[in-house]
Amino acid sequence: MSKPKVFITRHIPREGLDLLKEQVDLEIWDKSEPPPYSILLEKVQEIEGLLCLLTDQIDQRLINHAPHLKVISQMAVGYDNIDVQAATNREIPVGHTPGVLTEATADLTWALLMAITRRVTEAEDYIKQGKWTTWQPMGLLGSDFVGATLGIIGLGRIGRAVARRARGFNLNILYSQPHRLEVGLEQELGVNYVPFEQLLKESDFISLHTPLTEKTYHLIGKNELKLMKETAFLVNTARGGIIDQKALYDTLKQGEIAGAALDVTEPEPLPKDHQLLTLSNVIVTPHIGSASYQTRSKMAIMAAQNLLAGLQGQPLPNCVNY
Repeated sequence: MSKPKVFITRHIPREGLDLLKEQVDLEIWDKSEPPPYSILLEKVQEIEGLLCLLTDQIDQRLINHAPHLKVISQMAVGYDNIDVQAATNREIPVGHTPGVLTEATADLTWALLMAITRRVTEAEDYIKQGKWTTWQPMGLLGSDFVGATLGIIGLGRIGRAVARRARGFNLNILYSQPHRLEVGLEQELGVNYVPFEQLLKESDFISLHTPLTEKTYHLIGKNELKLMKETAFLVNTARGGIIDQKALYDTLKQGEIAGAALDVTEPEPLPKDHQLLTLSNVIVTPHIGSASYQTRSKMAIMAAQNLLAGLQGQPLPNCVNY
């Protein structure tokens, strides 16, 4: 009996491949860049399983060009690159990898928050440019954490992990989202619910952890940025489209907020000549929220398990649409 054909759109950690190599007829795209859409269209015509990444456009046209496709497994928690409704119409389950990247992404959120508020990258550039001649009492001053206010927009798994870390800094923690948490959970996390605009006005640091939807696209725009303190910092480890980057650039350029740190951008990758990269009070990292050896290995295993379950006609351990 022949093995089901599977296409993986990039090399993934060995732990995931080890689960698959004996059970499927496996083809892996071996370049560092994502496969072009035309290649994806070609590959899906023959396969039964697709293991993809956020960088792959899995739209209705692609799904309808895959007559034998039984399962789509994404190695990511988000899936806004996949037309889930089109897959559902074809009765194709869509898998993802939730939960496993929570702690790694929360860690990076704190790394970015501390780096931007204490001007770490600015200080490094300062040395490399030969400007460090003496200790200066007014040089490269940043902001304290203890006693400040952190506003978290979206208190899901990652937002809660960030809140737990914030308690160690004795921060006043505010959160805002469409639905308020139970009082007991608020008390456990040490957070206070406030309306969205109040959070923007009162927070010294704002961290974004909401999914990208039609309602959250450009959730942070010109008007929202104007509500923030001039001394406030904005961190985004969720999705790039949540921030209107043109408005963010203008706001930072005019000194209306203190700084921003972005692990996600719109588009990705951000062009090297993008105006945001000209600002000293901006840190941009290349979507590395889950980039630890342990986390990426776990994600690969989960993606492989989802794929195998779908190929065998079994419920996916982590399914988006069923």
